[in-house]
Amino acid sequence: MRWDIFCKVIDNHGDLGVCWRLSRDLAARGHSVRLWVDDAAALCWMAPQAAPEGQGHPGITVLAWPADDAPPPQGWPEPGDVVIEAFGCELPGGFLACMQRPAPPRWVNLEYLSAESYVERSHGLRSPVFSGPGAGLLKHFFYPGFTERTGGLLREPGLASLRDAVQDSTAARAQALEALGVHWQPGERVVSLFCYPGAPVQPLLRQLNQLAQASGAITHVLLTPGTATQQAQDWPTALQGLRLHPLPYLPQPAYDTLLWACDLNMVRGEDSAVRALWAGRPHVWHIYPQDDGVHEGKLQAFMDRWMAAWPPALAADVQALWRAWNGLSTPAGAGLTALDTLWQPPSWALWQDVSRQSGNELARQPDLVTQLLQFVTAPG
Repeated sequence: MRWDIFCKVIDNHGDLGVCWRLSRDLAARGHSVRLWVDDAAALCWMAPQAAPEGQGHPGITVLAWPADDAPPPQGWPEPGDVVIEAFGCELPGGFLACMQRPAPPRWVNLEYLSAESYVERSHGLRSPVFSGPGAGLLKHFFYPGFTERTGGLLREPGLASLRDAVQDSTAARAQALEALGVHWQPGERVVSLFCYPGAPVQPLLRQLNQLAQASGAITHVLLTPGTATQQAQDWPTALQGLRLHPLPYLPQPAYDTLLWACDLNMVRGEDSAVRALWAGRPHVWHIYPQDDGVHEGKLQAFMDRWMAAWPPALAADVQALWRAWNGLSTPAGAGLTALDTLWQPPSWALWQDVSRQSGNELARQPDLVTQLLQFVTAPG
């Protein structure tokens, strides 16, 4: 089928990241995709082959979403078989008018990810349009999620096998880390750090440094560009137990490999959070902070679902760490001390085991693209 995917960039690591993964997965399954985006700058590192100076990606055409929704120089093209409105970005009026045909395309609003209960109620709902250039058209809501009554999560075929090839071989893991400039030795721990402004980076580094010194083994901290690298550079004293590694921006496949090769992944937003689930490693999620505070409920809903089958003591420690990392503990940052227990062999081994088990259980559900294809080809 022919697909039009519309994306407006708010957080270029997340919004565009999700849309690019969706486009890439569809293209790999034989579909053709036009990705309309108002700011494609991040593709220069996220998907270099798709950037203007690149050679392009088979099956995907990246097009500029014109400012003020003005029609492109050649006018709006005929819409494809499916139109994806990512995250409620509102389609251009001119394109909507082109969708007015005897057999209009399937129009899907791909929503943000949440573990809250409303997702199951809202997934698949119809939304008739009664006014404007889209009057008479029908839109459906498609919600990613963590249960069988949702649209699932992006997960490319064969992803687990690629992950296992890195994680099940010491040599492959060392090679993956060496490619990032990390000279790793077995017995050393590796932490990736990707966060929003406001994360307590320096208290975390202090905690990791103390734990590394106590164990006598180096901990490598891999710093993504932006907040993580900036705050780590402000560290006032030497870190005898840590090795800090500022990283460049990584293409999506390389970032996946990074997550597979690390022992603990600190991730943020939606795209990297889902990839951390498939990595099967312990992780900590920095949720996108919202001014009205609703992110606290969203975080708790996910923790409750992700950790539902975990031993209660372990779940309590991990939730304390997550809340502290998200600035939700009292006093601020107090929960970071949960890492003292979690880092020790009994808790650490258990955290590793349940993280892999929870990811494997989640992977029993059909992936998002498989479900989306079934959804758009179903009658109605």
